[in-house]
Amino acid sequence: MRDNAVKTTIDHTQARLNNDILPLLGGSPIASITTPDVLAALRRIEDRGAIDTAHRVKNIISQIMRYAVSTARAEHNPVFNIDSTALQSRPVKHMASITEPARVAELLRSIDSYTGTYQVKAALRLAPLFFARPGELRAAKWADIDLDRAEWKYMVSKTKTEHLVPLSRQAVKILKDLYPLTGDGEYVFAGVRPGRPISDMTINRALQTMGYDTQNEITAHGFRAMARTLLAERLQQPENVIEHQLAHKVPDALGTAYNRTKFLDQRKNMMQLWSDYLDELKATDFSNAVSLPKESAV
Repeated sequence: MRDNAVKTTIDHTQARLNNDILPLLGGSPIASITTPDVLAALRRIEDRGAIDTAHRVKNIISQIMRYAVSTARAEHNPVFNIDSTALQSRPVKHMASITEPARVAELLRSIDSYTGTYQVKAALRLAPLFFARPGELRAAKWADIDLDRAEWKYMVSKTKTEHLVPLSRQAVKILKDLYPLTGDGEYVFAGVRPGRPISDMTINRALQTMGYDTQNEITAHGFRAMARTLLAERLQQPENVIEHQLAHKVPDALGTAYNRTKFLDQRKNMMQLWSDYLDELKATDFSNAVSLPKESAV
């Protein structure tokens, strides 16, 4: 799988070289290529509406020029002089997510039917309950989890701040069931290789095995958008409480960007409410329009 991904990357890079770089810049000595030369090539890509490709080609040219400078083939990298506003902004691509209650229920039932390894199934079941970033979920350590206090504390990789996830009753049960399997090691979701967690692609591959398109339907990161949307729209939870649980920086009147214990009581209640709601969704027959989960309020 990894070899195929590497080959795909190489093929895409070669295609961009052949189509967008070499025809305009390939005939010039590398040391003579200027910032206007590079910008002209990128503008041609922009003109055909391929904004994301223009940014990718810019990165490829920069890598080539850095290598040329490091090997004394050129004196400077002309890409460094291209201002960040010179190109159109890349279109924002949101992580694929499922936010319709009926489809969420279907996804949850699919996870319960997953036939892969027990620790991967546990990761799939906990992903919607925790809605942590995928890298932080897969790297969860037993030392950071207090099952008696029902808390998971860890350092957020993106903001370098401590974060606290209150554990619902459902989450504690899943972790207690998993402990006999991986509890003697460092990682909650132990990988195949000793002393390592499951890989960063494990959850997405499991979703693909279950028949989900991780480009357009649901991705490991999409559980965060699922929670953010449904907690606000269906459970009427306050936005600042949700954002704190997502470990986002939320400025307040005192200028505090993030406090891991702020809104802790509300967050504990919200996380239990969220787990109960997911159980309710999973048990609902959405083929009967009358049988809908009752929306809860604070």
